[in-house]
Amino acid sequence: MPTLESDRLVFRFPQIEEKANFFISFQRTLRIPDTETMYPLPPGFGDFPLRHAEDYAGKRSAAAVLRGGVVLPMWQAEAMWLRFLSLGPDWGLDFPVAIKVAAGKINAVTGEAWRAGLHRGPQDYMVAPAQPWLDGFAIEAGVIRQFVAMPLGEGYSVEGQLTGKEEWGGLQIEVTPLKAHVWQNVRREHKRTSRIMTDSKAPAVACSVPEPEMGLAAGGRMKQEIYPDRFALEDWDMEASERVFVSLLNAKDWKSVTGEDAPNQPPTADDYARAGLPWFEHYGVDQLPLPGGVKLTNIKSIEMLYENKIGNIRPKSGDIDVNNVKLT
Repeated sequence: MPTLESDRLVFRFPQIEEKANFFISFQRTLRIPDTETMYPLPPGFGDFPLRHAEDYAGKRSAAAVLRGGVVLPMWQAEAMWLRFLSLGPDWGLDFPVAIKVAAGKINAVTGEAWRAGLHRGPQDYMVAPAQPWLDGFAIEAGVIRQFVAMPLGEGYSVEGQLTGKEEWGGLQIEVTPLKAHVWQNVRREHKRTSRIMTDSKAPAVACSVPEPEMGLAAGGRMKQEIYPDRFALEDWDMEASERVFVSLLNAKDWKSVTGEDAPNQPPTADDYARAGLPWFEHYGVDQLPLPGGVKLTNIKSIEMLYENKIGNIRPKSGDIDVNNVKLT
């Protein structure tokens, strides 16, 4: 079972590798402008607080209590990204895991309905450590639409757009390790390659809360690649998979449920840009990205839906200038 440690989900598979850990943290971030402009990666403003859902059984809906898992607070129209961190027992070699992420039981990589296990054609998961993060729904090759929280029942969530219902909300995450014999082969190859590199002196490579709660809608367009899996599908130990549900509670209700103050609302993208603070570009593995989910290609963003409902755009919803971009 995953554990909750210092506002991070921690997955361990001691039967396969005693010293390997995999962490997921949920990062507060800027909501980028919801236009057709493609933006670089926004910064992280620190972890969302995570709490055990079962600790607040008397203050949450029956359905949310049954799901278990963890709960975190988000303001309406606040954005998030998921950070993936793998640690292995050997220097320079991290333990690979396959990660499936669904928002409202809609797969964020393919747009398909949630189903357990890993699948190809299309690939419905990511692989860490090659994939360091996920910021949103993969709508095409190298492009995502940002995860943005909105109340369920108002028609903004991707779940509602693709299923016609807003039932689940939140996030569902499944993490799968390599099979033990595959991992041992990876370790042996790493050690052999490391010796060759060292010998040749080559450089090393481094229920007071009303139901429903919050779901994830589609925000602005961002450059982000989802990488194909280099392992064979049968290399993954699907019987050892671990799954967790992450409920999203409106931050305005956080104190009434937990007794803790909610995090402050994050700055706007316009505030951030005017301060001259950095944005980021990431160059990862040298391979073509996955093409994005066919079912996600035509999802409507919050601004598109708002304009359809109201008949005009919201104030201060236009593009901003991005000049300070750093490579990661």
